[in-house]
Amino acid sequence: MKISMVSEHASPLAALGGADAGLQSVHVAELSAALARAGHRVVVYTRRERPDLPERVRAEGDYEVVHVPAGPPEQLSKDDLLPLMGGFGAFLEQEWSRDLPDVAHAHFWMSGIATQLAARELGVPTVQTFHELGVVKHRHQGSADTSPPDRIRLEKLISRGATRVIATCSDEVFELARMGLPRSRTSVVPCGVDPTQFQPTGSTILPRRTKHRIVTAGRLVPRKGFDVAIEALTMLPDTELVVAGGPLDGDLSGDPEATRLTEVARRHGVHDRVQMPGRITRAQMPALLRSADIVVCDPWYEPFGIVPLEAMACGRAVIAAAVGGMLDTVVDGMTGLLVPPRSPEALVKAARRLLGNPTTRDSYGIAGRDRAVARYSWDRVAADTARVYDRCIPVRRASSTAQVGTR
Repeated sequence: MKISMVSEHASPLAALGGADAGLQSVHVAELSAALARAGHRVVVYTRRERPDLPERVRAEGDYEVVHVPAGPPEQLSKDDLLPLMGGFGAFLEQEWSRDLPDVAHAHFWMSGIATQLAARELGVPTVQTFHELGVVKHRHQGSADTSPPDRIRLEKLISRGATRVIATCSDEVFELARMGLPRSRTSVVPCGVDPTQFQPTGSTILPRRTKHRIVTAGRLVPRKGFDVAIEALTMLPDTELVVAGGPLDGDLSGDPEATRLTEVARRHGVHDRVQMPGRITRAQMPALLRSADIVVCDPWYEPFGIVPLEAMACGRAVIAAAVGGMLDTVVDGMTGLLVPPRSPEALVKAARRLLGNPTTRDSYGIAGRDRAVARYSWDRVAADTARVYDRCIPVRRASSTAQVGTR
């Protein structure tokens, strides 16, 4: 099968932790590589962000990356890319008219615009993965939401225009239904994890300073809820908290969220038990997760939440907010504990239960590893995704047959 992936702002070649290069980049890279391993031909289209980038490059995972000349060849915030999607779509249409893909898979809403603009005249089936819905983001961030004002309206149009929509979790299916998308046009395919990279045995990093360690990681933004974990630490003696994340250069001094979290730790009197090592590379992440007794993920909302899944693959017990994709990945009382978001008291209660019972921690870790390997390997995710593609391809064939019959 010939598959075109469209990821306008998140290049699969991007370094994890950039301003707009994060887990979507990882998702596109790992999914593309797994599909290539399965024998499919995959081409990823992403925007050229530097003038020195080649137009085409063969990625390590045996898929091709095409850098699309849409807008100036410089890094821009994804919130500024909407006016460039017409040009992006025109490039795709030109490319696909020469070498028609069997299916085009758009990642993020703006990729969906460019993909559907190109696919419409060519009859290419389109699959849409939003990764994050504007209506959910705006519900939780309100006036702090920097998305273009038309995002929610356009996402509704994109969902209706796609041949099929892939939701990354069950919660997203309900959100899409509220937007007017019939359940019959939605498939659930989660994000994945590499169980050979994230595994229980191996090295650890950052020497411990206390008896117990809690690790949390992600982009340093308020919605990740790191301040809740810091506040909970006041009621967890002999325990340290590692908050991993930050800018690419590793300098937290100018990062506003790092400054705020440092002040929160000082105000609660736990500054000496909070470590903020800055950005942790993808290669270092398994070692960091293995260093923990518990891995905590307590955001306000989370479209999927890959850190708990990676922790499970590393055999670590997880405490996660009962939101979004974590309602699917974390089995409460089996692979970890689910708690209400933004509740230090609930987090403390769950942490005490696990820190005080190493047998329970170990059993959750073993069950979490088994679940990650069985359900969330990238090869399994790629196979599920390919089945969605197969359901879409007959749509193009039927359309082509009808067009031939009218000539």
